Amino acid sequence: MIPRQFLITGTLLFAVSIAMSIYVWQLRRREIGAPRPEAKVEHVAPPPAAGPMEQVSVYVAYDDPGELRTQSISIPLASGRQQRAEGLLRAILNIYTAKNSPHPLAPGAEVRDVFLVDPGLAVIDLNLAFADGQVSGMLAEELTMASMIQTLSTNIPGLARVKILVDGKERETLAGHADLSGFYDVQQIAEVVKGLSPQ
Repeated sequence: MIPRQFLITGTLLFAVSIAMSIYVWQLRRREIGAPRPEAKVEHVAPPPAAGPMEQVSVYVAYDDPGELRTQSISIPLASGRQQRAEGLLRAILNIYTAKNSPHPLAPGAEVRDVFLVDPGLAVIDLNLAFADGQVSGMLAEELTMASMIQTLSTNIPGLARVKILVDGKERETLAGHADLSGFYDVQQIAEVVKGLSPQ
């Protein structure tokens, strides 16, 4: 026969374990049912490029008049061509992702990489937020492409063609209009820029 104290202790332990199980089950139910805050996409600026401050000309898109305007800015640029190209495009994106931008892009828009391939080819790899956050429309997309390509070709001598990728892959269009399936000819873009520049 089981002693009475063991029976009482066993019953108490069993009751405590049942109560703890119910408590844990309620905590889990409450955790699962609680709304989760959405992750906020933030633009993470790359570390500043090493090198002296240098005056460069960039081509900034203005949506309202549908123009590209030359702007002189001072940014730190590395001596290597590829790092220089990345610094130039990131400077343009800082203008476009800033508050009251003349050509707003999504806050998470980034240039992932720029590859300079000889002879005269630049490959620009944009992230998905850049493409998904681009305002759809022929003029808006043309302004984005012309701004980036003309800024690169003005500051990086010897460029003849530019290829745009999104997340390392080819894509048919930027946001439904600008054709990304082929290569952009730098000379043709320069002619487009003339037509988009204020008279």
